[in-house]
Parts: sequence; structure tokens; C-alpha cells
Amino acid sequence: MKKQITKFLCLLAMFFGSTALAQPGVFHDSRDRVSVEIVVEPEQVVGGSDFIIAVVLNHDKHWHTHTNDPQVPDALGDPEDYIATEVLIETPDNSPLTIHDGFMQWPKAISVEVGFVGEPVDYGVFAEKVVIYIPVSVSKNAKIGNAAFKVRAIFQACDETTCIAPTPQEGQGSRWEEYGIEKTIQIVTADQISGTVKTSNLFDDFDSSIFGDIHAGTTSPNEVIAFDLFGMQFSLDPSGSFGMLLLILVAMGGGFLLNLTPCVLPVIPLKIMGLSKSAGNRKTTLILGIWMMLGVMALWIALGAAIAVFSGFTAINQLFQYPAFTIGLGVFIGVMAIGMGGLFSIQLPNFVYTFNPKHDSWIGSFLFGVMTAVLSTPCTAPFMGAAAAWATTQSAVWTLAVFGAIGFGMAVPYLVLAAFPHLVDKMPKAGPSSDVIKQVMGLLMLAAAAYFLGVGLSGIFQQEGAPPTRIYLWAVALCVAVAGLWLAWRTIRITKRVGMRIIFVGIGVLMFISSVVVGNRLTEKGPIDWEYYTPEVLQESLDEGDTVVLEFTAEWCLNCKLLESTVLHSPRVVNAFESENVSPIKIDLTGNNVAGNALLDEVGGLRIPLLIILNPNGEEVFRGDFYTVDQVLNAISSSSSDNVD
Repeated sequence: MKKQITKFLCLLAMFFGSTALAQPGVFHDSRDRVSVEIVVEPEQVVGGSDFIIAVVLNHDKHWHTHTNDPQVPDALGDPEDYIATEVLIETPDNSPLTIHDGFMQWPKAISVEVGFVGEPVDYGVFAEKVVIYIPVSVSKNAKIGNAAFKVRAIFQACDETTCIAPTPQEGQGSRWEEYGIEKTIQIVTADQISGTVKTSNLFDDFDSSIFGDIHAGTTSPNEVIAFDLFGMQFSLDPSGSFGMLLLILVAMGGGFLLNLTPCVLPVIPLKIMGLSKSAGNRKTTLILGIWMMLGVMALWIALGAAIAVFSGFTAINQLFQYPAFTIGLGVFIGVMAIGMGGLFSIQLPNFVYTFNPKHDSWIGSFLFGVMTAVLSTPCTAPFMGAAAAWATTQSAVWTLAVFGAIGFGMAVPYLVLAAFPHLVDKMPKAGPSSDVIKQVMGLLMLAAAAYFLGVGLSGIFQQEGAPPTRIYLWAVALCVAVAGLWLAWRTIRITKRVGMRIIFVGIGVLMFISSVVVGNRLTEKGPIDWEYYTPEVLQESLDEGDTVVLEFTAEWCLNCKLLESTVLHSPRVVNAFESENVSPIKIDLTGNNVAGNALLDEVGGLRIPLLIILNPNGEEVFRGDFYTVDQVLNAISSSSSDNVD
């Protein structure tokens, strides 16, 4: 009740305040009481140097703005009702400027007495003239000329009793797009720098040591990494050696959990079979395990290096958006599957066997590690995504360290099996039982091959703003069904033990039935009437005042399908999505979806699955990669209530 009264009184204050004060201003919002000035120092720079952007807020007498982190006393109501001051800087694509907004230097708050909802209380604010400093670096390869940027300051002005309308905010359509102050910095050669005399003390309070921290790769002091696993939330500050150690451990944990995702689980038995062949020789088994670990880590470090070095490479699963890659991977897995099942034998030239890629060779184990890591990239494990997303914003050293930790965590189970070979020496090494296992696993790998081939072809033929075809999933289901029937039939043929027949025939029949049921479920339309993303579709939904649910997904993302079927397809969520003021929009990244990738980059996404919920003002109210039914429903309810209020 108190929250509703607070909001009602604040809205009344904003209405009457803005009405009474609209005449002297020209904006009809907080800019009528707080002017914004942008100053750069120095005005000329050379490639590889730095400069400072100063955002100056000049407040009218008796007026103030909320700080960047409002500390709201209980007497003033809900802190969520107070609009924190923000500074957003936008640069064009391929800009030579790097905005270090994580190192933004904020002014100190001063205390004033305010009585928005009752008796006056002390409240920390920005008032009079305050300066916000943003450090910026210029690329060493910057071209001579002017580099443009746009500054948007978001704030709400208040006096002792009333607040007026805030400045334009993101999600307000053309009002937001037109808002901001455009500036340029002149990039010149060293001999063109003019010898100007400093006449302003505006930058005296700037801490110049910040640039030393930036170039040393120090973590931003304003950056805390948030983790969310099905509603279990925690955060850590990576600054300092202890914080970085915790982050590395969390990244390793995320890598370990990758082994439990549907992308990796199917290949684990293959490696166990490979290790079991050499289980009698502990030294050999350990060496093979180390080589596989190195293969897994090599792929993850290579991904980290690509993200750190190549500006166009921004996502760990980006390779799967290229049909040529998924089709090639499908062909490779298919050849391996046929060979594993013993369906053919090819005599190669003798020199090829010096690089024998079998499981019991070092090159075979290394390549199997690489393949396992490649197959893992369509999935995101708990904790891994947030750690990887943070790493991509850091120096190359930290990017490689975090990605290497993910790879090491993923490889640990195989290293343990190799170090303790007695854990796998019970696997059948020869005979009919071993042949059946290899044949069934070969058929399951054929299912994986059909999956990647289908995903690649689906990406080729997908049209932007339209769903991809899923008919290829029946080929996947057919391979699984045949594997189940073959397991059941061969079990009856090779053993007379009743217990073994019951177990393995039962597994085979279950595989057959599951393949039919799952195939039908995955190829049907589903209970949600999704719209497929285009910028126009999103803007139309926001213009209509809808709560917007954005699901980033792809045909190759097995985690996405799992979350969609278990969370988003639950009856309660489906009912919420059917509300007339909720717009579910799917961004399918199966192919090289240019508009969809641009949106993923715009929202700061590095990986999928990703679910984002926007309120009718276009403000993000929820973001999650592993989420629950209650989290989704609470976010939709919160967004709808904010709209009503």
C-alpha cells in the first residue's frame, strides 16, 4: 500500500510540476531545470592516445538530480521509483574510439532535505554544477579526421517537494533517437598538434591514474559480475587477485557443467570406450587423457583468442551460424559414425598411419578433445556464460585465462578417468557386446550428423522474419529409433540372461518410443504464437505499449530447445503469453541472421539461450540464460503493473 501511495504522489508531483514549469523551458522535461554541457580534453589527439569527455550538469537554484546510485531512505518509498543518473555514449560502427564507461568518474553527492511524500528527510543528490568524467582511448590505427560520438545524459530533476518528467529514455522511439548531444574529436598527426594554452580548470578533479589502470588491464571498479542459475543469484567482484581467483574457479565450474548438457553427454561414452582399450596401462591411459584435455583447452583458448583479436567475432557459438560450418561438421561426424559402426573399412596410404587418429593415439585423443569442445559450443552451462561475457570485455590476457579455465573445467572428468583407469576397465573391449555398443553409438552419432546437416540446410533456406524448417528432425528421430530397435534385437540375439534382456531391450524400446514422441513434439508449431524478429516488429510492439518477451534461440542450440519445452511451454507461461498486452518475439539465429545478431550485440549478449523481457517503455526488467517459470511470470507481472501504475 505504501508503495502505491508513493508512486501516486510522485506521479501527481511530476504532473503538476511539469505543468507549472513548462512555460519557461523548451523541453517540457528535466532539461528545463538542468542544462547539459559536453567538453573534451584535449580537443586534438593522435592515434593510440587518450582523452576525457566531461559531462557537465548545471542545476538551477534549489533543484537537484538523483545520483548514479540513489540511496533512498525508507521514508521516501521504493528505490525503484527513483531514476538514477546515467551517461550513455554511442559511437558509430568501426569507430576508432573505445569508451571506458566502466571507469566513469562520478561526483560526490551532497545532502539536501526533501519531502516528496511527507516529512522532510536528508537525501543524497547531485546539485549546482557537477562534472562526470568518461575516459576514452583512440585506436593506434585511427584515420586522420574527425571521430564522432553522441552523449545522452539520463536524469530526473526535483526540488524539495516535487519532481518533473525525466529526460528521454531508451525505448521511447523517436524521442530517444533524437535525444543527445553530438560531438567530435579531431584526430591528427603528432606534428599537427596545436600548442594551445590551458585556460579551464574543469578537468582538475579527474583522476588521471585511471588511464594507467585501463592500459594495464585492471578490472573496471564499476563492474561486478552477476550470476543467475534458475533464480539462485550471486555476484562477485573480479577486481584484485582473490576476485580473479574466484572468477577462474567459477569459469572452471561452468566448463565442468558443460559435460552435463545435451551437446556433450552423447559423446562421453565414446571416450570412455576409447580409454577402456588402454585401461591396462595406467601410464598410457593418463597420457591419452592429458592429450584430450589439451584438445579441449586448445579449442576454448582459440575461441577466446578469436574474440579478443577479431572484432567481427563476438559470440562463442558464432561458428554455428554459418551453414558451411554446420554442414561440414555433420559430414565429419557422419564419417566417424560410419567408421565406428564398422560399416566400412578404407585402406589408406602407409604415411597416413603415422598420424593415426584413433582413440588410443595422442593425435586421436587431441582431435577428439577438439571435437568434443566444438560440439559443446551450441550449449551454455550455468555460470559459464556470465564469466565468458565478462572476459570478452577485458584485455587479451584475461580473455584467454577465463576461456582456458572453461576448457580445463570441461576436460577434468576425462582427466580423472585417465588418472584412475580402473573406473573404465569394466567396459567390454571385444566380442559381440562391444560390437553392439559401437554400432548403437555409431547410429546415435549418425543422428548427430543428420542434426547438423539439417541445421546447416535450414540456415541456408531460412528467410529473415520467418521460422526455419524443422523437417530434418525426423531424420534425427529415425536414426535414434533404428539405434533403439538394433539394441533390442541384438541383445536378444547375443545373450540369454533374462536380466540383461529386460534392461537393454527395455532401453531399446524406450529409445524407439521417445524418438517418435520427441520428433513429433519438436516439429509441431507449439503452444506459443511467436512473432519472428525484425526491427519493425519489435518497434510496433513497443509502440502498442506491450510487454515484450525476446527469446534468442537457434536450431543448433539444444539448451534453447530444452528451456523452451520445459519452461516457456508450461501452461502458466503460455497463458501469460496469450494476454493481449504481451508480445512474444523469437530471434532465431540459425543462419546468419544479420538483424538478429545486431540485436544480440546491442543488448550485450554473448551467447544463447537468452531471454529478455522489456516493459512497455522498452526498459529491461528481466534477463536470464537459465530461468524458471516463476521468474518469467514475475517479470511479466512486474512489467504489467508498472504499465498500470
